[in-house]
This record gives sequence, C-alpha cells and structure tokens, in this order.
Amino acid sequence: MTEPAETPPTARQWLGLVAVALGVALIVVDLTIVNVILAPIIDDLSIGSSQAQWIQESYAITFAALLLVTGRLSDLHGARRIFLLGLAVFGATSLLAALAPSGGLLILARFVQGVGGAMMLPTSLALLNATFTGRARGQAFAVWGSTIGAAAAVGPLLGGWLADISWRWAFGINIPLVALIALGVLRYLDVSPRGRGRIDGVGAVLSAVGLGLLSFVLIEGRTYGWLMTTKPLEVGGLSWSGGLSPVFVALLLSVPALGAFWRRQAALSRAGDEPLMDVGLFSIRSFRNGNFVTLTVGLGEFGIIAVLPLWLQFALGYSAFEAGLALVALAAGSFAASGASFPMAATVSALAQVRIGLVLEAAGLTMLALIASTDSFWWLIALALFVYGIGVGFATAQVTNIVLVDVPERSGGQASGIQSAARELGSALGIALLTTLFFSTLASGVTDRLTRDGLATDEAERIGGVVTDSAGSVIDALAAESRTASAAEAAREAMAVGVQVTGYVCAGLLLLALAATLFMSPKARRNARTGAGAADAGPRSKDLGERTGARPPE
Repeated sequence: MTEPAETPPTARQWLGLVAVALGVALIVVDLTIVNVILAPIIDDLSIGSSQAQWIQESYAITFAALLLVTGRLSDLHGARRIFLLGLAVFGATSLLAALAPSGGLLILARFVQGVGGAMMLPTSLALLNATFTGRARGQAFAVWGSTIGAAAAVGPLLGGWLADISWRWAFGINIPLVALIALGVLRYLDVSPRGRGRIDGVGAVLSAVGLGLLSFVLIEGRTYGWLMTTKPLEVGGLSWSGGLSPVFVALLLSVPALGAFWRRQAALSRAGDEPLMDVGLFSIRSFRNGNFVTLTVGLGEFGIIAVLPLWLQFALGYSAFEAGLALVALAAGSFAASGASFPMAATVSALAQVRIGLVLEAAGLTMLALIASTDSFWWLIALALFVYGIGVGFATAQVTNIVLVDVPERSGGQASGIQSAARELGSALGIALLTTLFFSTLASGVTDRLTRDGLATDEAERIGGVVTDSAGSVIDALAAESRTASAAEAAREAMAVGVQVTGYVCAGLLLLALAATLFMSPKARRNARTGAGAADAGPRSKDLGERTGARPPE
C-alpha cells in the first residue's frame, strides 16, 4: 500500500513557528542575562549580596517548579491559550522589573516572571508537536532547539550591551517583543483544542514543592554549603546561619515530596483517575529513554556556559561585551545546524542527528579544553565554540522530537512539561556540579602554585580563597600590585586549568548521553518502514491516548 504524499507546511505555519521560537528565546535569555547586569543593579538599588543572589535565582527556581503543572494545564485548556497567558504574565512582570524602585520589588517581579516562563516553555513544544508532522516536525524542532542554544549564548552579549545603557533596558526590551510575539501567535497559530479533566491539586502542590526545593538545592548548593551552612541565608527579615545547611534541609524535604508525588500519580493512573502526570507515558520507550538523554545532555551542555565568561573576562582580559561576543560563535553554530537539518531531514533520521550533535558537542568541548590557557587565541576559541554550537543545534532539537514523537497529541502538554523539567533539572545539576568542580580546581590550583613559589601555605590558601570567592574578578587588582602580581598569574593559570577540567568532564557527559541513545528507538520511526504513520504509533500509545482523553486520528 502506497503512503499518501506528505503535505508540506504552509507559510502561515512557518510564521507561527517564528513567533513561538521568539517566545522561547525570551525566556532563555532571561535565565542568563541577569548574570551580566547584576553589578549595575547592585549599585543603582543599593542592595546587598543576599538580595542580589535572589534576583539571579528566583526566576530559575519558580520556572523549574511549575513545569509539570503548566504542562497539564496546556492539555486541559489548550496550548495556545496557556502560551499567551504566560506571555502576558512575562510581559507584565518585565515591565515591573524594569521600573522596580527596590531590590524587594525586583525579586518579586523575577519570581512571577518565572511563572510566565514556565507557562511558555512546555506549551511551545506542544504547539509545535501539534502544528507540524513528519519531516516538517523535525525541521520545526531544529529551529526550536537552535533558538535555545543561541539564546543561552546571546544572553550575556545582550546583557553586556544593555548594561552600558541601563540595566532596566534588559527587562524593558521584552515588552515590545512580547507584543510582537502575541500578535504572531494569534495570527498564525490555530486555537488549540481543550481536553476533558481536572487538575490534581495535591499532585500540583507536591510537584511544585519537590521540584522547587530540588532546583534550589542544585542552584544554591555551592553558595550556602552542601551539608553545613557556609553563608547565612537571608529571606526577608529571617536569617539562617550555622548548623545544617538550608540546602541540605531542602534536599531532605524534596525527596519525600517527589516520592509522594510519584506514588500519587501512579495510584491515580491505576485507578483510571486524572493524574497531573500520567506515569503511563514512561511505558513509551522513546519517551522514557529520551528523557534520560535530555537530562544527561542538560548536564553536559549548560555547565560550560556558566564558567566560560569568567575565564574570558578575568583570565584573558575580555570585557563583558567581548566575552558575550565570543559566545556568539556558539549561537552561529547552533543556527547553522538548524539550516543544515532541513535538507538532511529527508535522508538522516532524528536519532542519527542527535548522535551527530552529541559527537560534535564533545569534539568542540575537547578542542576548547586542549586550547585553554592564559593566552588562548580568540579565533581558536570561536572555532571550538562554533563546532560545539553545531552540536547543540542538532542534539537539543532532535532529542525533543524523539521524546514526543510517540506521545498521543492530547498528552502533548504534560509530556512537554516532563521533558522541559528534565532539561531544566539537568542544566541546573550540570551547572551545580561543574561550577563546583571549576571553583575547586581554581582554589587548589592557586594555592598549589603559590606554595611552589615559596609562599607560606596559610597565605597561599588565603589568596586562593579570595580569588575563588570573587569568581576571579580580583585578578586585575592583584596584577596591579607588584607584590601580588605572581598571585594574579597563578590565578589565571588555575582558571585555564579549571576550563580544561570542566571541558573534558562535559565532553564525557555528552558521550554518556551518546551511549544512552543506543536504547532509543522511536516506534513511529519503526512503523514508518512498514507503511504506518506517526499517528498510528501502536497499541500502547493508543491505549494511553484513551486514558488521557485523546481522540483517535481522523
């Protein structure tokens, strides 16, 4: 039996993709841009280090905490509706952040901005999954994935540029973009169908508490101490100092919360009730194993981006804008992969593109580790990041395609929420592990070098601690004094070694993800060889669709 010819997407669908991709770019940029504009915020609002920390991290914590809830809302109320509502929340809180007269109001704006972002990311996936089919779906996810990689790299560049004008523009620039994106979504994307059902309120609370606490642990572990408190945690008028770290306590609370959430969802699924997250989705092999690969890719991809700007600025002497400009090579590589994936879609499967991407990512990071020194050439750094960016463009996009390809359309929202949560927790864990490794290497490297130069061990450790606590920003001040110039050079060398170590570790994690792809085999792809389409993904997906209210394909 001959398969009907695949209908190519319309110009309207492609324009809808552009609107969704711009929305995703907004929420990713806001995860990274604050790191660059924090110094002028501190000066302008006269805030302390504790408030500065919360301005950085509140958005990411709320964002990760609500992904499962918003994914389920997408299935019940329609992906387009939830995406637009999240966009409205994001725009309103961007305006509030841009006008904030105090640190407290800015922190509040960032917390609620994370709610808007959490509503947009999983619904963006659900919209693309419902709008595109076949080869075009892989192309749409290529654009989506490249946008994430490029936005993560462009955020520091944009922040460095806007900081020279006013930090408030880093938030204010979102407002006209939100209006443009809303217009594009309303004009070019169809209204999403609503599902039947309700929200599991208890499950929603358990998932938000569990994921929120876990993301706090991963983000703040190095700041407040993994086991014992190393720095007081101040929230409002309350202070946590001494004894067990708030991070360790948060971990102790998150584990039972997530365990109770999983048990509740499994019980509701068995009873034929309406869980917030249908655990039956994990019976789909491509979804289950694809989420493991997503988590592992997040570990390897985002950790290196957290440490690269420090090396570029404080060891190589780049300005914040120049450091951001170097990362544009990563964005260029990501978009190059997106363009290349279009003609490849006809002959190269999504799984093969994931593997190509992971190999290129590992190769780019290995090259970066090999060239990292105190006088690395700019063009070699750019070349390594370009290769790495090509890998990001292939792997990030197409792993999402594989994760969702066998999922019934009516479960697309919660499946997208799960995949988004896996990505965010993977990136948070990667940043936590790799920044800890980087700063540990930096501290020990400075101490060892100064000790070998004849400095007393206590003094060498003190200087190593100062360099580490400042994340390397004190290097220029050390270099300006003749008596501490050797310490500055030791810090630059140790920072280069830190980049080498993290580069090799990230490459190893990505190769682990590559090995995990051996256990991924999308059912829709297998069925395509025998004439079945992606919509007919087999009895398991069909049964799952009936449990979640999915309608059979017409």
